[in-house]
Parts: sequence; structure tokens; C-alpha cells
Amino acid sequence: MKSSRVGQIGIPAAIISIVVMMVVPLPTMLLDLLLAVNITGAVLILLVSLYVTKPLDFAVFPSLLLIMTMFRLALNVSATRLVLLNGFAGKVIESFGHFVVGGSIVVGLVIFVILIVIQFVVITNGAGRVAEVAARFTLDAMPGKQMAIDADLNSGLIDEDEARRRRQEVSQEADFYGAMDGASKFVKGDAIAAIVITVVNLLGGFIVGVVQRHQSMGEAISTYSLLSVGDGLVSQIPALLISISTGLIVTRATTERDMGSDLLHQFGQQRRALQVAGSAILFLALIPGLPKLPFMLVGGSVLLIAQRLPKQSTGEPTPAETEAAAAAAAGPSPDSPEAIANDMRVEPLELELAYDLIDLVDSTVGGDLLDRVKALRRKLALELGIVIPLVRTRDNLDLPPRTYAIKLHGVEVARGEAPAGMILAIGDDLASLPGTVTKEPVFGLDAKWVPAELRRHPGLTSATVVDRSSVVTTHLAEVVRTHAHQLLGREDVKALVDMVKATHPVVVEELTPTPLTLGEVQRALQALLAERICIRDLVRIFEALSARGRVSTDPDGLAEAARAALGPAISAAHAVDGKLPVITLDPLLEQNLLESLRSGENGGFLMLDPMYAERLVLEAARLAEAAEQRGEAPVLVCAAPLRLPVRRLLEAAAPRLPVLAYPELGGSLTLTTVGVVEVAHAPTA
Repeated sequence: MKSSRVGQIGIPAAIISIVVMMVVPLPTMLLDLLLAVNITGAVLILLVSLYVTKPLDFAVFPSLLLIMTMFRLALNVSATRLVLLNGFAGKVIESFGHFVVGGSIVVGLVIFVILIVIQFVVITNGAGRVAEVAARFTLDAMPGKQMAIDADLNSGLIDEDEARRRRQEVSQEADFYGAMDGASKFVKGDAIAAIVITVVNLLGGFIVGVVQRHQSMGEAISTYSLLSVGDGLVSQIPALLISISTGLIVTRATTERDMGSDLLHQFGQQRRALQVAGSAILFLALIPGLPKLPFMLVGGSVLLIAQRLPKQSTGEPTPAETEAAAAAAAGPSPDSPEAIANDMRVEPLELELAYDLIDLVDSTVGGDLLDRVKALRRKLALELGIVIPLVRTRDNLDLPPRTYAIKLHGVEVARGEAPAGMILAIGDDLASLPGTVTKEPVFGLDAKWVPAELRRHPGLTSATVVDRSSVVTTHLAEVVRTHAHQLLGREDVKALVDMVKATHPVVVEELTPTPLTLGEVQRALQALLAERICIRDLVRIFEALSARGRVSTDPDGLAEAARAALGPAISAAHAVDGKLPVITLDPLLEQNLLESLRSGENGGFLMLDPMYAERLVLEAARLAEAAEQRGEAPVLVCAAPLRLPVRRLLEAAAPRLPVLAYPELGGSLTLTTVGVVEVAHAPTA
């Protein structure tokens, strides 16, 4: 039978059998067998406790402790039944009653009481206290361990699988010590039950022998007392072994070796201690009245062992090693070049939280901000085509309460609020709800922070409700989209080029280092990201760049060549269900703009009268805002030579209005005109 079948069927059946044993009488032969199984199981548990390298390797121990306790008590009940009914409970109990204690009831009672004192007073109480303290300290240390794991994950020291494994191990450790705190009470109760059962057996046996079997008082005491003590001893010895196992498990520190190996290794490093101990034992042999042979043998043996230990295992570091260890423990000096360089380092992307927002990153209280940020990095990678840097999340005591800040290369670019115990309701009809009026941080929509307990309030049925973590991650995502071109560094471009080279080596060979350098490729990709163009299709982008690079390395020309290659994908990204809402330029206006187009050092620009340009910008922004209020996300289309100058003209007033050239419109899209930009007066050059 497979082990899984044994675990699923055999173990539950054995537990049910333990309960049955308390009710159904057992034959003496079966009782002898089960008593042997009990002793064997206790020895096995003790050996496993010695050989495990960490407590979690024996995580089933708390449940096993309960099962073994019930099994031992069931054997006590069965043995008591046989002793009182038949005056005989099998060879095992009879042997413990006669051979182990020499047939003396006094000796048996004394040994039994001593075992009870050792188990109950010394081992059980100590193990229970250690389990209680370990459970308390493990639970108190959980938040710090979780935050340390999250910090290692965010810094890139470990991957998500390793972080998940460590979190699970921390949780299992807390559960284990919590279970051991309760399971130690089983051992204490078992010791008390053993005393009670033995006393009941003594009194019950005496009454049965004298009243029912008409034995003399001496004969009844001799017969039933020895059997009762034998029953107590045969049960108490496995109980003592289980108690020792409990103490070993809860006091076991996590190491890479089992207890025996650790013991020999750690004693083997104390050469001087062994030498002093051996000398002290030999000195005792010189005291008059003490036997000399035992102390000389033991002291000489300890000295011999100490002499055979290698000197490098003494654990005494040299002065140079002591100085090096102290320097390593102290870490780099605050004035050292390493420390100064570390303080000078500027992180590409940082998320700072006020002191009262730490609960957002504390998973022990339900904080999931770090998990959402990790998921956001993957989402943005698929959306933008670049892997954004790790988001360094840290607390900042200088921030006002309820506030978070987003920094880009050390410069704060956005700030928002996420008050504790609140949710953000976005909508128009929120006046009847209690809370703080605010603006949604990404789109500037009317919103209000309301208490979280009002999440299901009828007044929120027509509003969009967002939790605090979603507010922060949405804001962070928008910041990354807006500033993605600033996050694309030279090393990132090199990684992208190497990625394409692995699958399309010819494309990269034609691109760099000639006709384009890595820096020119970076500027072209940054120009695409600045207009929120996904650069995942690097093969087509590189092909377009290499073709354009043979003619000119102008950054604007390179970016426009890449846009031409990606045209259908760009327009499809703005379409919904195959429909693209567009804002067009009045034909006369477009003609005038073409005539005003000039070339400069930084690319093409429009030479327009300022008042005329202002009216153009305001009209385009008005049409875009009106379309957004209708739930549409329009694009402005114009002639290809005008696309970049018009985009630069509208960038400040309508940053979310994409500007596309006519060749970039996909042939499979249905265009819906939502507005035409018209300006009354002609421009003046």
C-alpha cells in the first residue's frame, strides 16, 4: 500500500481504535503488544527529535503528542480493567511490577513518584514555559520578518518564489510554536492523570482483593499494588520519553545539523574548557576521603580528548581575526568612501510613506501595497515594453500624516493622501456622506475620503469606491507612464538590444554600433515612450531606425520613422471595439499650419502668432475635454509633417490628447469624428 493510502486510511483508523480501546476489553496478549508499540513509538519520537535540524522538520509533533497521550491513557484504562477483573494484566506489566522494582511495593512507589516529579516538575513545566515564550516571541517577530522579506524582494536579493517560501516558513513557525504552547498542556495533564490512575488502581485493587476475592489485606496489597505500580511504570517511562522529546523540540535552535552533530561540533571547539574540566576532576582525586580511581579515570579521559582536539577548533581568534570581525560587525564607517557612495546613490523610483501609512506594507495586518506594486511592474512592462526599476518603498518621518510621495531620480514628482481607515469614493453625489472632500490624484475627479465602514452605504451605489492601496498604485502607475522616458537608462537599452540580438542577430548588427550608437537608440526610444508608445515590438522599431539612420541620425526623424513602422499598432491602442474617435483640423487651418512650418536645430516648429496659437490650443483642449466627459478618449489627427510640431504645441494644455498622423491610422479601424478644430483668424508670420 502506498504511503499516501496509509496516511489517509490507516492513521484515522488507528485514532478511532484508540477511542475503542477505552470501551472494549483487550486480551492480555494484545495489551502486551500495544504496550511494546507504545514504548517503541516514544523511543522513535525521541530519536527523531534529536535528529531534526530545525523544529519545523517535525511540524506534526503537536498533533502526534496528542495522539500518543490518548494512546497511553487508553492503555492505562485497558490495563486497569484487566487488573481489577482478573488480577493479571499481561507479562509486560507483571515484569515491570516484579523484575524492574525487585518485587518491592515500596521501591516501586518511590521510583514511580520520582519519575512523576522529574516529568511533571522539571521537564513538563520547563518545556511548557519555553513553548509559551517561544510562541509569544515568534508572533511578536512576525511583522519584522515579513518586512525584511519584502525588503529583500524589493531590493532584488530574492525572487518571488523564494519570498513566498520564506513567508510560508514564517507563518508555519508561528503556527508550530502556537500549537506547541497548547500541546505542552497535554503532557502536563498526562502526568496528573498518571498519578490519579495509579492511586485509583491501588485503592480499587485493594477493595476488589479484600471484598470480592476475599484475600487477606497483605495478599491484596502485594498482588494489586505491584500490578498497579507496574502499570504506572510501563506507562510513565514512555510518557517521560515524550516529555523529553517535547523539551528538545521547543528548545531546539535552527541549525544545519542534528543535535548530536551540533553537540560534538560545539564541544569540539572548546578545547580550553575541556582541559580545565579534566584538570579540576583530577584535582578532586587528591582530596582525602574521595575514591581516587573514578575521578582519575574520568579526568584523564577528558584531558586526553582535549589534547586530541585540533588547535584551530579552540574558538580563540587571533588579534587580526578579532579586529577583522569587529570591523565587519560594525560595518563601514559613516565617513568611509563606501558609506558616502551608498548615501550618494539616487534611486530611479521611490515611494515614500508617512509614519501612519506603514500599515499599507505590513502584510500581518492586511497590507498588500508591496504585492500590488510587484504586480504593477509586470503590467507596466507589458504595456510600455520596458522593465521599470524596482520601486524602493520606505518610510519618511518628514512627510505630513496621511501623505505619500513619489520620487523620480530623487526629485518628488507627485504627492497624495491615503488616510487610514478610509476609502476613496469618486462621484458627483457625495455631499450626504461624511468625510473629507478631495480630488482623485490621477484625473483630478471630484472625490471624497469616507470611513471604510460605509463601503456598503446606499449613497455609494452610484460612486466608484477605491481602497487606499489602489489609490497609491494607480497614482504610481500614472507617474510611471508619464515619466517612462526618464526611467529608460542606457543599461536598460543595452539589455533590450541584447534581448533582440538573441533572437534576431541580423537586425542588431545592422543597427549598432553603426549607423547608430546606443545613445541615439536610447533617445529614439525615449521619444516614443514620452508619447506613451509601447516599444515591445523592438524588431520593427530597430529595423525602422537602422533604415532611417543611414539617411540621418536626427532624434525626431528617428522617432517618426519608428512611429511610421508602428502606425497601425499605435492607432489600434487608442481604439475601442474597432472604433477610433478623432478630432481633425479644419482644412484651411491645416493648410495655414503647413505654410507656417519651419525647420530648426531642435526639429520642426510652427511660426504662429501667439494669440492665434493660443486660440488653437484652447479649442483643441476644449474638444478633447468635451469628448472625455462623454466617455470617449479621442485622438487628434493631422498631416504627417505637422504631427510633432502640433504635439509640442498642445503638450502643456492637453497632455492626454494623442496626436497621430494620417498614415498612422489603421485601415481596419472605423473613424468617428468627434470635433473639428477651427480658428477664426488666419495666422500672421
